Amino acid sequence: MGKRAKRDRARSRLATAPSSRPPPGTSSVGFANWLGHYGIILVLFETPSGFALMHYDGVKLFRPKALENIWSEFINMDTAQNVVFLQKFEIFEDKASAIKSDGVCFKLAKMIRRSLWPGQKLAVGKQEYKDIIEASLGIHCLFDEAVLEVMWGLKNLINVLLPDEKLELTNEDRLQISRGMKSVLDRYGIKIDANLVNAGIIDMASTLYECDLFEYERDPLLEYGSKQLQKASGLDSKDWDRLKLATALKLICYPEDEIETGDSAEMLSESEAGLVVQAHCNGHKLRDWIYLDLYKEIAWAHGVRRRALEQLAHMVEEAPEGSMVEEAKEKLKLHGVGCGWTET
Repeated sequence: MGKRAKRDRARSRLATAPSSRPPPGTSSVGFANWLGHYGIILVLFETPSGFALMHYDGVKLFRPKALENIWSEFINMDTAQNVVFLQKFEIFEDKASAIKSDGVCFKLAKMIRRSLWPGQKLAVGKQEYKDIIEASLGIHCLFDEAVLEVMWGLKNLINVLLPDEKLELTNEDRLQISRGMKSVLDRYGIKIDANLVNAGIIDMASTLYECDLFEYERDPLLEYGSKQLQKASGLDSKDWDRLKLATALKLICYPEDEIETGDSAEMLSESEAGLVVQAHCNGHKLRDWIYLDLYKEIAWAHGVRRRALEQLAHMVEEAPEGSMVEEAKEKLKLHGVGCGWTET
């Protein structure tokens, strides 16, 4: 059978396959069914000397905030060891000819077909790879920004995930900055040139992400406490910093505790603290142990975040001069860290 006939047959198989994306509102079970093989996808990862095939939970690609969440799974091997699994790795002497405009070479095609379960989707790192593999092999491929986050993570851990890969990534393929990590740094107003990103900056950005996630998970309790606080004291805390709100909730339970007041967004003012204490004296009480634990947790997260920002400040200070380095320093200063920088 000639190449044209094979491509026609591949296109025919794709024509009868499910749509290129699941419909809006699809449940996790629906995504898993659409992806095939219980939602586990096969990832074709191009390395400096060949190709690797990895297993990954494809349902994560379609979850809310996927771009912000996926990268955090690939910070180090501790976070990735239960996330991605190596199926096969092959070295190709002529890797440039493995995927060309006229199709996929026999060795790579055999490698993919032997590893792919019926109906299972294949994630690839380039749009052209998706087009060529679908046209020549009739295999439904995934390629979008969420898939690129997975590829970023695999590059980040290439040395531990693929110890048999002896070549280094090229400058073009070298790890720079993921979309998810950028969104975390953007949230703090920090912009860093992609070529300045290193393992330390990735680790600190991950810490900021984990602190944010830790606090988001406690928002329902904070929201409920905010309503109770307004009933008891008349204070509208809907726009307060989480630590300020947690401090007020602790204070209404334990008015004898000493707290630091001030004009900071994280602190109660003298007048606000007085209203909270008066609310306690008027008989308004909350579940003491719940809000004491909540305060301790939020305070802990704030402390970890501050230390991460301090470390990030030093890393930005020590980085080579770049177009956005000074701007990043100034943004970090707004968070109260990095005092005493020496301008160069």
